[in-house]
Amino acid sequence: MYAVRRWSVRHAAGLEIFYRGFERVLVALHPLWQRMGYGRLEKPVATLEKAVKGFLFDCQMCGQCALSSTGMSCSMNCPKNLRNGPCGGVRANGHCEVQPDMRCVWVEAFEGSQRMREGKGAIQVVQFAVDRRLQGRSSWLQVARDKADSVAAEVS
Repeated sequence: MYAVRRWSVRHAAGLEIFYRGFERVLVALHPLWQRMGYGRLEKPVATLEKAVKGFLFDCQMCGQCALSSTGMSCSMNCPKNLRNGPCGGVRANGHCEVQPDMRCVWVEAFEGSQRMREGKGAIQVVQFAVDRRLQGRSSWLQVARDKADSVAAEVS
């Protein structure tokens, strides 16, 4: 899993392009999701999302995905669950002080963000603290709903 997670960070630019297209599809399908009911879709979509993102990013399914802002490195893999950058214990070789055999999630995040078009600036945006009530929920459905609602509000 760790090797695939590192691969994803190295290929952050391509994954960013893929994700932007995937996001457009999710938002375009909003009317369908609405008719089917977001609540009814939550469990099957979250299961699929966990399988895909778990494999690629070792995603912890916090329900508030920030992969596009963290260079395709899941910040929830930090042993300290830091959401906005590294702690003061990053070793000189870029490894974690808690798990010395693992590179710091935030060192990886910065490197991945530098490979991305939008990620270069997005990594500087402060993320809200994790709302543990959303743990295990689909961030894909949340993005589809939020983006579709913001588009509808702009049109009105």
